[in-house]
Amino acid sequence: MDERVSVGSDNFRGASRSAIAAATDWLLARQKPDGHWVGRAESNGCMEAQWRLCLWFLGLDDHLLCARLAQSLIDTQREDGAWEIYHRAPNGDINTTVEAYAALRCSGFAADDPALVKAQSWIEAKGGLRNVRVFTRYWLALIGEWPWEKTPNLPPEVIWLPLWFPFNIYHFAQWARATLMPIALLSARRPSRPLPPERRLDALFPGGRASFDYDLPAKANPDGWDVFFRKTDKVLHALQEFGHRYGLKLWRGAAARQALEWIIRHQDADGGWGGIQPPWIYSLMALHAEGYALDHPVLAKGLACLNDPGWRVDVNEATFIQATNSPVWDTILTLLAFDDSGAPGAESEPVEKAVDWVLKRQVLVPGDWSVKLPHVKPGGWAFEYANNAYPDVDDTAVALIALAPFRESPKWRTRGVEQAISRGVDWLIAMQSASGGWGAFDKDNTNQLLTKIPFCDFGEALDPPSVDVTAHVIEAFARLGISRGHPSMARALAFIRAQQEPDGSWFGRWGVNYIYGTGAVLPALAAIGEDMGQPAVGRACDWLKSRQQESGGWGESCASYMQADMAGRGTATASQTAWALMGLIAAARPQDGEAIARGCQFLIERQSEGTWPEPEYTGTGFPGYGVGQTIKLNDPLLSERLRQGPELSRAFMLRYGLYCHYFPLMALARAARTEKA
Repeated sequence: MDERVSVGSDNFRGASRSAIAAATDWLLARQKPDGHWVGRAESNGCMEAQWRLCLWFLGLDDHLLCARLAQSLIDTQREDGAWEIYHRAPNGDINTTVEAYAALRCSGFAADDPALVKAQSWIEAKGGLRNVRVFTRYWLALIGEWPWEKTPNLPPEVIWLPLWFPFNIYHFAQWARATLMPIALLSARRPSRPLPPERRLDALFPGGRASFDYDLPAKANPDGWDVFFRKTDKVLHALQEFGHRYGLKLWRGAAARQALEWIIRHQDADGGWGGIQPPWIYSLMALHAEGYALDHPVLAKGLACLNDPGWRVDVNEATFIQATNSPVWDTILTLLAFDDSGAPGAESEPVEKAVDWVLKRQVLVPGDWSVKLPHVKPGGWAFEYANNAYPDVDDTAVALIALAPFRESPKWRTRGVEQAISRGVDWLIAMQSASGGWGAFDKDNTNQLLTKIPFCDFGEALDPPSVDVTAHVIEAFARLGISRGHPSMARALAFIRAQQEPDGSWFGRWGVNYIYGTGAVLPALAAIGEDMGQPAVGRACDWLKSRQQESGGWGESCASYMQADMAGRGTATASQTAWALMGLIAAARPQDGEAIARGCQFLIERQSEGTWPEPEYTGTGFPGYGVGQTIKLNDPLLSERLRQGPELSRAFMLRYGLYCHYFPLMALARAARTEKA
């Protein structure tokens, strides 16, 4: 093997130490004064387009962000005229493109503006407005460009459905539930603020509005439930028309009031809702449609959130509004990286400030999860700055891993670290699903009947257990001394084994994709004391090595969520290389030494000014399957059935700004530590 890539060589050791030190310094320079870290969460143009349309709907035509949001759309348009879901997607997304087109028209861009002409041509080539999703139809209805009666009806009376009923709101995933309630109000009231005649979207109706077919496209191979819910939607619209015509509104007003109370009760401390964009933006519009003035404290607080640097990112003359923010996630993963590298030490001021910040972020009040688990005490951590209603399993597990090294410290014991860990462990055990795995926000959130509802064509309606989240819980419990013989761990390990793909990999639900899933499972198995010589581990390592590129790195495109031949393939990135390396390092097979060395060399050579440039999206919000879990990609009707191809029109992908930093630091530090052992 070349001396340049030999882990044991002096050249390698020196280069590795330098890279680790530079990465550590880079992170220390970016720590916030109160001790946390946070990177930008990039997504797609729907965020800026929808906020521009929301400001129009609210009558805020002179808001200082109007021009800046429009500029962000101009800056992110593709050469072909479309807007995309992730960096260098093979195709644009019709939903984002239509919403961006509408936002630019709303901002006064003429229909013959070159940017809009290109967008219009692209939209027409993709079948036009007929092919947009339900959410895009709602947005067009809000600005008077789509008839409300041709959108899925979502009655606010759904809030009265009991917990035993299949369509109770707490059977929907957290993000769907928090979005469903304000949309139910909008669907009931059917408000709109039409664009003025000179800004209307006439160019997107080339055959005229009168002849346009506004109905939802038929599903490929619909089953009985699909047909039932389509017919039910028509009945609900008819009942709504009947009620409006004959004044039968008593029950509607009562349901609306209860929905309003639910929404107001769920507002976060920072003014947003649910720690994500959709419930935040729809709640503002729903409350306004119900008569709340813009200076009402609830609306004022929600609008002020747009100027919060935790949400807003300014780039030259453009403004981007993040879909979420990730301070807890970024801080606990940075602490893991520091623990791996050994510097700065556990007693250093930066680490102490970070640990103290993390302890203060534990959620100690009941959230939505407690509706089904009323006797369980809270103890989780959320992803964002302010999101008490929705702590998540993944953040809680990784927070426990980050806090584990401090539990024996007398100083930290007096500050409550052991109590925090105990509460977190108890909460996680209670959140384990019947399958043995863990979902992100809820227990046993697996009712696939919900995915048949027309409203639920936006992406994921469910939050079933996933391999990557389950692996992080296993690793956390292992760090805390809980053995694989513990009943909770035995069930979790059985879940992990059952989920392994035939080729040896594991699906990545919250990161792209099979590299992420496999890179999460192998360290968890090693930590809990599994036999790393077992065939399942060997198949996983062999799969990882089969995907290593000539450069020594690993990469996987978001397209792998729709194309089986893209699994583990794509532009090599620092974050995905790190995930693969951590998997191979955990397995500790002698025959993987050269692959590990080449991967480390890739990271060392591509480090620049202490970090790793990475424009690719390696974070996953929704794969776009509707069911929230891995599916069979060999279905010949898959694209037609899901109404998405590798462009991922129903999906939601993310670029977390610090993924390309703390994960490579972890991988290099673990490789160096292994070499010393």
